[in-house]
Amino acid sequence: MRVPSHGVDLIVLAGATGSALAFGPGLVSGTTIPGAPGVAVVTGHRDTHFRFLQHLKSGDEIVVETMGGHTARFVVDEAFVIDARTAVIGMGAGAARLVLLTCYPFDALRPGGPLRYAVVSVPGTSGGASRRTP
Repeated sequence: MRVPSHGVDLIVLAGATGSALAFGPGLVSGTTIPGAPGVAVVTGHRDTHFRFLQHLKSGDEIVVETMGGHTARFVVDEAFVIDARTAVIGMGAGAARLVLLTCYPFDALRPGGPLRYAVVSVPGTSGGASRRTP
C-alpha cells in the first residue's frame, strides 16, 4: 500500500491479529481484497505504521497492489472518529471501498481506548472525477 503524497510505502499483512500488527498493518479477516466489490478494512497501530493517517486529506491517493499484481487506486473521501463499542462498518457487496482504521487519539498516553479513527476511500485517482467535493 502506497500513499505517494505522504511518502508512505507499506506491506499489508493477511489478518489483523495482535502479533501481525506488531509488524505492519493487516487486512481484517472477512473483508474483501482492496479493489474488489465490497469493503476492505485495513488496521494498523496509531503510533507506528498508521500514524500518518492523521495527516491524510480528502483527495489524497492510496495505491494498493495485490499479491496477484492487480493495482487498485483509491482517493480519500472522508475521515472521522468512531466508538468501537457501538459503531458498525457496513460490509455490503456494493462498490469497492477501502477503510483504514487505527486507534484514537493519536497522542493518547494509554493504548486500548474505545475510539477509532477511520479513513474511508473510494476508487479513483487524485486527479479523477471520483473525488467528492465538500
